[in-house]
Amino acid sequence: MLCMTAAVVLWALPATAQESTSGSNGVDILGLRGTRAQPAAQQAATAQQAPPPQYDPASTGAIPDPATAENADDSLFSLPANADDPFADAPPPDNGRRPSTALRRTAARNTVGEIAPGPMRENLRAEAVDQDVNMPVEREPTIDTLENPLIDQRAERVQAIERLRRPHDERPFAPVGIRAGSFILRPSLEQGMTATSNASVSHDGSSAVLSETTLRLNAVSDWSRHAATIDAYGNLRRSLSGEDLKESRIGVDARLDLDLGNELRGFGTLNYLRRPESASSPAAIAGTLSQPIVQTVGGSLGLEKDVGKARFGIAGRLEHDIYGDAELSTGGSVSQKDRDSTLAALTLRGGYEISPALTPFLEAEVGRRQYDQKVDSNGYERSSDRIGARAGLALDMGEKLSGEFSAGWLRESFDDDRLRPVSGPTIAAAMNWSPERGTIIHLAASTEAEGSTVAGESGSLLHSLRLSAEREIRANLTANAALGFGYRDYSGSNGHDTIFSAEAGATWWLNRYAGLTGRLRHERLRSNLPYRDYDANSVFVGMTVQR
Repeated sequence: MLCMTAAVVLWALPATAQESTSGSNGVDILGLRGTRAQPAAQQAATAQQAPPPQYDPASTGAIPDPATAENADDSLFSLPANADDPFADAPPPDNGRRPSTALRRTAARNTVGEIAPGPMRENLRAEAVDQDVNMPVEREPTIDTLENPLIDQRAERVQAIERLRRPHDERPFAPVGIRAGSFILRPSLEQGMTATSNASVSHDGSSAVLSETTLRLNAVSDWSRHAATIDAYGNLRRSLSGEDLKESRIGVDARLDLDLGNELRGFGTLNYLRRPESASSPAAIAGTLSQPIVQTVGGSLGLEKDVGKARFGIAGRLEHDIYGDAELSTGGSVSQKDRDSTLAALTLRGGYEISPALTPFLEAEVGRRQYDQKVDSNGYERSSDRIGARAGLALDMGEKLSGEFSAGWLRESFDDDRLRPVSGPTIAAAMNWSPERGTIIHLAASTEAEGSTVAGESGSLLHSLRLSAEREIRANLTANAALGFGYRDYSGSNGHDTIFSAEAGATWWLNRYAGLTGRLRHERLRSNLPYRDYDANSVFVGMTVQR
């Protein structure tokens, strides 16, 4: 019985709820359920009776507000419905007073500090004080976006100088040079004193203390295609005590390299040397106050052409020797104009490039040595014809190893049949080797034909070899050393000279422009001819100034 009663109650409750929440026309009063189905005719009548949509203005006051309560505006900006009721609850009326200046400044400071950092804060704060702090403050552009027509548009901001990182200088004590047009000049001056055991470097020389000054100049072109170099020096030596000595040396070597295109290159050289004749020279005159001055002026022009791996070259050389008068210790002088001569030579070269680093070559030379005076003071015609041949190897391994060396034979035949030709083997080398960074080893070798003034003697061949090394021990400490060897072979006799030299020095740079220099040198000559042997030891201490 109870179950049947509960079932009837549960069945009746939904129907009752549906009828209680709907009106007589089937409209949902509470909005919880949808409308019941209506006939089609009744729906059409309802659509015709529906009023058209009213215009809703975007801003208040565009059209007059209706007076009826049904169409009352319920927007946030409309007056409350009971605005005309004096007894209704309403917000307190505005008393017309503005906040105090202190409150407005505090609000402006907080607002401006959030949106406008930088120098514009003060201006914005002043404006905010005069205006309501509740009004929005427009964001000002940053300083970087402000356009200033007086500033170059290409100008860019850069970091402060304190923050710039300068590149590391690998050679902080190397000369910086002086720019002169398209050349960079590097001058240096060396001044010091030399104590020597043999001032004249001769068989009968004695000790002395000398004042020695050396001025050097190196100039290198700053061209994109061609290149030019100039090396010049001047040396002056004067005795302060001991053996009297007064001599000077001047030397200039210049070279120009031209890139003519199509694997064709041209070059030219110019050299000048002014020096006193060595007291150990075979042609030196005994009993002179000082050795005569010898001047040599020369130059060369050449072309080089690459055809595939073949290398061809031709060069012409011109050299003129001028000898000064010799002043005798007994008074008077001896002219040596009969020793003045001019050498003209032409050299042809051909080589083949085995690899970019190795190029063997063959060289042939023909020339003529012409004396200014056809017959010398002893009645001999010393003009001669010159011929030579050499074979060598050119190396090009970049900064590590570069240069060339060769060996061959040279012969000079005189116009006078009474003089025997001067002939013999020749060597030539110019090599640069850098086994490690900061170390440079240089090898130089040459063979020179020397004339003679002795009646019946043709002359001699002098073979010279010099090995030098330079080492940068520290950035401000540079050391150098050199070994030299020479052999003079007298033509037509068994006479010969052997020359040996050794040198070591160092320079301690106080700064980039000045340093202290010291050198030790030993030289000796041994000969199977009388009155030619000598030994010479010297010490130099001075200061070097460079730019």
